[in-house]
Amino acid sequence: MVQKFEIAVFEGDGIGPEITAPTCELLLHLSKRAKTYNLKLTPVPAGAAHYVKTGQSLPPASMQAAREADAILLSAMGLPDVRYPDGTEISPQIELRKALSLFAGVRPVTLRAGQKTPLKLPAGREIDFVLIRESTEGLFFSQGCGEVTEDAARETLQITRKTSENLFRFAFSLARSRKAEKRGPGRVTCVDKANVFRAFAFFREIFGQEAARPPDLQADPPTSRDRVMPTHLPCFFRPP
Repeated sequence: MVQKFEIAVFEGDGIGPEITAPTCELLLHLSKRAKTYNLKLTPVPAGAAHYVKTGQSLPPASMQAAREADAILLSAMGLPDVRYPDGTEISPQIELRKALSLFAGVRPVTLRAGQKTPLKLPAGREIDFVLIRESTEGLFFSQGCGEVTEDAARETLQITRKTSENLFRFAFSLARSRKAEKRGPGRVTCVDKANVFRAFAFFREIFGQEAARPPDLQADPPTSRDRVMPTHLPCFFRPP
């Protein structure tokens, strides 16, 4: 049985269209050769260039197409010289994340033996880890709602239990699958700023509760405030 998948394609701005075109060409080529699936790629307008032409960065029809699609292919969005009246850049990708609860930004980092790199690694040593960034809360929560006066500006940071639990469960699940593939020991590290901000202490507390569930995995919240990064970013990795 052939499965059919609808893909909403946001070609983006700047180099976006340049890299999206060959990507779509490759996907369609693979789809034609596949015996178990079929892809339908549908271009969807959004972004800074579209905002310049129409005054809309993410039309309602584009949001609906994203909701109805099986997956979204989204390229780089935004142009430095195109901004909303409040001075911020056009960023419909963040609106999509929040509307569709796309809370986990997954960024694999790999460096294989023999691959060219500016890093000085011992011969035969490789890098293989994954960063998972929460992509809807933190300071993203107040996007478009910041308060600015003549003397000060204020943004509100928010971290919720529901999103944090979903994020950590996703991270532990991915760590388990990587361990099964022998790509790491199944280790999850929470990176936060809990030594200063109560919201991140709350975030770390939830991490600790979720870390107690999977006995087959390792979990280490940071212990030294000098090593804590000021980001809302849990990650797991394979140490050297």
